[in-house]
Amino acid sequence: MPTKEEAEEWKKQLVDNAEQQILNLTDSEKFKSYLDTVAKFHRYSQVAGFKKWQNDFKRSVNKGEKGIRIAAPIIKKLTPDDQKRLDTTEEKAIVGYRYIPVFDISQTSGEPVLSAKDFVKENLADHQNVTSLYNAFKDYLNQQTDLKVSEVPLATLNGAKGYFQPSTNEIVIGGDEPDNALKLKTLYHEYAHSQLHGLKSAFKDRPRAYQETQAEAVAYVAMQNIGVDTSNYSLGYVATWAKDKAVIHSALSEIQQVSNKVIELSDGLTKQLGLQEAPKEPEHDLKKLSAQDLNKSYQGLQQQIKQATSPQQKAQFKKQLNDVHQEISERTQKQLKSFAEQHPEIKQPDSEPDQSLKR
Repeated sequence: MPTKEEAEEWKKQLVDNAEQQILNLTDSEKFKSYLDTVAKFHRYSQVAGFKKWQNDFKRSVNKGEKGIRIAAPIIKKLTPDDQKRLDTTEEKAIVGYRYIPVFDISQTSGEPVLSAKDFVKENLADHQNVTSLYNAFKDYLNQQTDLKVSEVPLATLNGAKGYFQPSTNEIVIGGDEPDNALKLKTLYHEYAHSQLHGLKSAFKDRPRAYQETQAEAVAYVAMQNIGVDTSNYSLGYVATWAKDKAVIHSALSEIQQVSNKVIELSDGLTKQLGLQEAPKEPEHDLKKLSAQDLNKSYQGLQQQIKQATSPQQKAQFKKQLNDVHQEISERTQKQLKSFAEQHPEIKQPDSEPDQSLKR
């Protein structure tokens, strides 16, 4: 079993890795192009005027399509007299509105347009034991906390996977979500909202982008802890909300406590369910392995420690690595002793090193 210090370091490492991966995605050229695209749309919806589709997106409105009229602001450059009259230092101001026709992307044809879906891939595929953990976590929240978790059909959620309602302290999940890993991740996400952004929570007044960054990062970390990689969904989701690196860093600096709590709850539940792997004995008798195979085993275990997805796995691999290291050390000592016995003419090093070399 990992020590308390190792477990704490593991939880901190998960959050740090999440932040770095999100930042890596926001640095990508494809994501920057996506942000440029978003900036051209009215209020982030994929609608634009007839000419705008042609000039900015190289798409044409399909023949026979009827536009949707929206109110567009009329912006005027202010004169010094205007600024004085309006008591403002702004150079421009909205002086009225006019209705203009716009067309949705589905009403157009032409070159592809990047959207959030290019960064949020929903299919995580089913994972063994995820359903058991989802049910156990849901039951725990209903029975051991003041939260209420219920399920409704996905069709009633307007495209969402779930939501948290602060006024009633209720979490609602799309019960017919076919991807069990995505369903568990959604429960982690909404639970994070309840802890971070509930009516009495410390961060309840954070902006929406801030809140979504925090909740999804907690969900990503919690899934990583049980060995399920949701980066295709989570990293894209966070990046499309938190487009500013300063927002990402500030938001994630506040989630460590809740991330730790979620991980501890999940570890406790997986242990109760018997889902945690018991430490395995080395597959071979180390003393029967050749020196070459022993070295391969040592290198392989070092790599497994780096890739371990839970503190239990990491502790298990470290124990095996220590056993292999001990066997290599013992063999080396025996070889040195045998060599010394066969070559008594070679002077052995003094047992005490030269004092002048000590610092």
